[in-house]
Amino acid sequence: MGENQRRMEAGEWFRPDDPQLAADTLRRVELCARYNDTPTGQPREERDEILRELLGSVGAGVRIRAPFHCDFGRNIRIGAGTFVNFGAVFLDTAPITIGADVQIGPNVQLLTPTHPLDPSARRAGWERGLPVTLGDNVWLGGGTIVCPGVTIGPDTVVGAGSVVVKDLPAGVLAVGNPARVVRSLGPAEAGPGQPDDEVPQTP
Repeated sequence: MGENQRRMEAGEWFRPDDPQLAADTLRRVELCARYNDTPTGQPREERDEILRELLGSVGAGVRIRAPFHCDFGRNIRIGAGTFVNFGAVFLDTAPITIGADVQIGPNVQLLTPTHPLDPSARRAGWERGLPVTLGDNVWLGGGTIVCPGVTIGPDTVVGAGSVVVKDLPAGVLAVGNPARVVRSLGPAEAGPGQPDDEVPQTP
C-alpha cells in the first residue's frame, strides 16, 4: 500500500498520485463501463455480479439503474432492498454506507472528497475524504446532493434538489439549500390505502 493510499484510508490529507490509487481507478472505470453498457434485458444475475465485484458490499435485492458512476467502488456498502435511480454519482474517497430499503432518486450525488480552502494547498493537489452515511429507509429526492461528512438518520426524507451540508436526525422531512428540517415524520404518516389528500407529495 502506497503512502497516499494509507493516508486516504485513514481520512488524512493525501495526494491522489499513487500507483495503487491509479490501479483502483482503472478497475472502477472498467467495471462501471461494463455495468453501464450491459443491456437491461440481460439476466439480472449478470448485472448483480458486476455490482458485487465493483462495490464493497451489496445486500440482497439492491437495484441500481445505469448510468452509475463512482470513484473506487470498494468503499461503497449498500443494504438490502435499496433502489438507486438513473444518474447516481457516488464519490467514495471515504466510505459511503447506505442502509437497507433506501430510495435514491435520479441524479443524486453522494460526495465524500473535500479540498483545502488554502489556495496553495489546493493547487498542490491535496484532498481528503469524509464518510457519508444514510440510515435505513431514507428517501433522497431527485437531484439531492449530500456533502462530505454527512450522516442522515433512518426514515428521513430529503426533498428534491436539496443540498445536505450537515447531519440530519432520524424521521424528519428536510428541504432546501442548505437542507433544513421542516417537520417530523411520525409513525402515523399517511401511506397507501389512506385518503389521497393525506398522502405526502413527492419531494
